[in-house]
Amino acid sequence: MLTLAQKRQFFEEGYVKIPGVVPKVLINEALRAVNYSIGEVGLGGEDMENNRSAFFCAELLRAPVILDLFNKSPVIEIAEELMGEGNVVPIAQAKPYPRFPLPLGEDAPEPRGHIDGIGSGTNGMPKGYYNRGFTAFAVVYLEDLLETNAGNFTVWPKSHRAFEAYFKANGHEVLANGRPDIPLPEGPVMVTAEAGDLILAHYLMFHTGGPNASPNVRQAVICRLRHKEVEGNEKAGYTDIWREWPGIREALESQTEEALAN
Repeated sequence: MLTLAQKRQFFEEGYVKIPGVVPKVLINEALRAVNYSIGEVGLGGEDMENNRSAFFCAELLRAPVILDLFNKSPVIEIAEELMGEGNVVPIAQAKPYPRFPLPLGEDAPEPRGHIDGIGSGTNGMPKGYYNRGFTAFAVVYLEDLLETNAGNFTVWPKSHRAFEAYFKANGHEVLANGRPDIPLPEGPVMVTAEAGDLILAHYLMFHTGGPNASPNVRQAVICRLRHKEVEGNEKAGYTDIWREWPGIREALESQTEEALAN
C-alpha cells in the first residue's frame, strides 16, 4: 500500500501524507458528532489536580464514531507496513481537535513547536518528567484543508533526526530540564490535505497546531499510535528512533541492496 518513495520520505522528513485513506462515510459521521459536541455539549474534561484545563469533545475520546476513523479504515494496515505486522496496539483513544479562528484583524503568528511527553507542571505532567509513550502521530482532517495558516498540523521536517543526534551526544536526560533549544534543519511546514487523507508523523517530530487565520474551524482527529514494545523501549527510543520501525529499516536495506546491485 505504501511505496518505497513514501517510506523513504518518512525516514528523511519524519512525516508522510497518504491520500484517501479514510472513507467519506466515516468522515461525515465523525464530523457530525464533533459539531454536535461543540454546539450542544461544550467544554469538559477538566483535571484541576493535574492543571489540565477543559477542552472540546472530551466525551468523544473513546467514542466508536471517532475510533472508527482508524479501526474501520486502512490506517492500522498502513501503520503495520511501517511498524511491523501485529505490532500496533489496538486504538482505544483518539482526540478530536477543533482549532478555532483567530480574532478578526489579528495576523497569524509564526508557529511555535514542541515535542510531546515533556512535563511543564501545567500540561498534566510534573516538571522534570518526560516519557514519549507512543510511536507515531496519525492525523485525519475531517474537512478539506487546502490553504496554510488555517490551523494546519504543522511539522518541522528532519527535526526527528536532529533531536536523535542531539540526544546521542548529550543524553536524553537533558529533557528533565525541558525541551532543548537546538537548531532545526528546516522551517515549519503547514500540512495541507483533503478530508480522509492520513498524515503520519514520527514521535520525535517537532510539531504544533498552526495558527488559524481562516474563517473556518479546523476539524481534525489525532491518534497516537503505539508499538506493542513502546513501554519496554521507553527512553531508548530517544537515541534509537527506528527501533520500532522494522518496515522502514527493511525499506532502507532493500534500497541499499538495489543500489549496490546497480
